Amino acid sequence: MRKVPITIVTGFLGVGKTTLVHQMLKNANGKRIALIVNEFGEVGVDGEIIKAGCGDEECNLIELSDGCICCTVQEEFLPAMLELIERKDDIDHIVIETSGLAMPKPLLRAVNWPDLKPHITIDSVITVVDAVGVATGEFCDRQRVQEQRLADDSLDHETPIEELFLDQLTCADLVLVSKRDLVDDAKFEEISSFVQQKIRSNTKIIPVVNGEVSNELLLGIEASAEDDLENRHSIHEEHHDHGHDHDHEHHHDHDDSLTTELLQYSETTDIKQLVKDLTKLVKENEIYRIKGFVNIPNKPMRMILQGVGDRFDYYFDRPWKEGETRKTHLVVIGKDLKLASTAHA
Repeated sequence: MRKVPITIVTGFLGVGKTTLVHQMLKNANGKRIALIVNEFGEVGVDGEIIKAGCGDEECNLIELSDGCICCTVQEEFLPAMLELIERKDDIDHIVIETSGLAMPKPLLRAVNWPDLKPHITIDSVITVVDAVGVATGEFCDRQRVQEQRLADDSLDHETPIEELFLDQLTCADLVLVSKRDLVDDAKFEEISSFVQQKIRSNTKIIPVVNGEVSNELLLGIEASAEDDLENRHSIHEEHHDHGHDHDHEHHHDHDDSLTTELLQYSETTDIKQLVKDLTKLVKENEIYRIKGFVNIPNKPMRMILQGVGDRFDYYFDRPWKEGETRKTHLVVIGKDLKLASTAHA
């Protein structure tokens, strides 16, 4: 029986996964790609961005928004995959964009479940890394902090975010360094050297500008990652000895303090002032990601706003639809957030 190949796109919050997936769909060249998008928050921003990019064509898209897909493998991933398997004669490839806080290895294990293994295979795990690294700290600073931890027994040797980052890297068949154009050559070499120390020896590193990478590089890797679990080291699994049932009971240590908040305003008259206000929020709180839609009065187009650290991008993506409620709503993801949702003038 033909197995449908799956590409898992992983990486921390705000590294450019959605931009990459959008390009993969845009450059499908007739290949029938089904997409599963997993994200936090009541507003499915990533799914909406991808749908807008499909234009008049119907997107073969399943959205999962009930938390990290690696924490809800049985409740979320299995039903979604069974739904796609029912339609596998109309699907050439499946792409899964995980949330920024997901670890990929539980998905690899799940593919070996009897109901799934005859029908699907993991073509590759692609981990996207932000060249600028604002959201999780500069890579070189990260390495120096680790050296300090190892030299001082009174300090923790790992943080949950560090653990997550390393698990995403060690599971990868391909590492894409996004936003390559925002760093100079010396910085890129420094980042590449750091990443190279963490990944498996046969994993390739590719720089990316504007999420543009040929699908010839991304699809058809044929890694069969579900049959290569032993070579994909997981710090998290080492820390939690739950045997084969571990992935079904899995939860992130950092979830206890992770907060998702929704900021809503009827409209935004000054986008630059909004960005200033959000930048102030970022400085006053531990915020990993801000993303959402902006309603600019007297403009027929909906605006997308995305922020990582103190870097914000905004652009018009499509006209507001007839009957669609026009408002500004932003999903803010961070740690121990307590934000006041006050109206923005």
